[in-house]
Amino acid sequence: MHPSMTALRYSLDEAAAEPVLRVEGRLGREAALELDALLSARSAQALRLDLSKVEEIDSATTAVLVHGWREAKAKGGKLLLGAVSDAARRSLGMFRLRDAPPRPVPPGALEGLGGGVVETWEALREFLQLAADTSAALLAIPFRPGSLKRAAVVEQSIYIGSQALGIVGLISFLVGLTLAFQSAYQLQQFGASIFVANLIGVSVVREMGPLMTAILVAGRSGSSIAAEISTMKVSEEIDALTVMGMDPVTFLALPRLVAIALMMPLLTVLADVLGIAGGFLVGVMYLDISVPAFAAQLLQALSAKDLVTGLVKSLAFAWGIGLIGLFYGFRVRGGAAEVGRTTTASVVASIFYIIVADCLFSVLFYIVL
Repeated sequence: MHPSMTALRYSLDEAAAEPVLRVEGRLGREAALELDALLSARSAQALRLDLSKVEEIDSATTAVLVHGWREAKAKGGKLLLGAVSDAARRSLGMFRLRDAPPRPVPPGALEGLGGGVVETWEALREFLQLAADTSAALLAIPFRPGSLKRAAVVEQSIYIGSQALGIVGLISFLVGLTLAFQSAYQLQQFGASIFVANLIGVSVVREMGPLMTAILVAGRSGSSIAAEISTMKVSEEIDALTVMGMDPVTFLALPRLVAIALMMPLLTVLADVLGIAGGFLVGVMYLDISVPAFAAQLLQALSAKDLVTGLVKSLAFAWGIGLIGLFYGFRVRGGAAEVGRTTTASVVASIFYIIVADCLFSVLFYIVL
């Protein structure tokens, strides 16, 4: 250690692996000249600069430090910045005294396409693996009744089913009301207002009831499944279950899938009833259709296959919503910030799946039925 007795108050510790230059006090113009000479003499060597005890630093000294860093870099030496005081940090904040890491080279178009294909294939493989595991666990319930936690199924059913009655019922009623008004506007031109009952009955039971219920459940319960599982994944609760010898698919995924598969058809029936009730209200109060005439026309238009079609759709929607929420939850990576992104992505994917599946079912039932 070599203490200085000049305008520049410093000490040089050469006993360390890398010599450390500790500067303290107020660094003005007089100290800048001495510091410049000191740094120039060691510009070809490695030197660590400690400014933790600097009380004040002016622009001249700041320029000397920047020049010394550039000179050392040019001559093959290193001027490393160690601890700094608040005053030194404010003065040096506009300059870069550390080598910036190399900027990553963005992938080319072909490389990006290949990476997207690989990532999509990996995600599809994981999704199919989850679907196979949950299906196998479901089929194994009759042989292992204790594998399904009934308390968890009841809890999830209450959340997915009974607590969603209000929003599903209200939206379905309003959709039926809107459909009736829009169709009545056209049918009145031909004196065929009575056929509002046909249109409302068939469209709600076959299409709008299952579709609106699925979208509401995806936004409400599907997102909840993704958020719960992803939070458990981030907080390493799922890893703890695995360490304890418990299968996360059986313990977490199966009760949620069973609950959503049980509740979705019931909610769909509720949506059908209230959607038709909305159309009935318009027909009776706005179109002056008698109650017996509306009921007779509705029963004539509907058949058992219409109800079966809607219930089959609701089961397929329920299974897809549950699997997508579980898939995104189990696949989350990173910290708490990823939980929100995962939840949003699961809702978007669920709604996309619902629309595509509904289109395929419509084509299939049109051909078969």
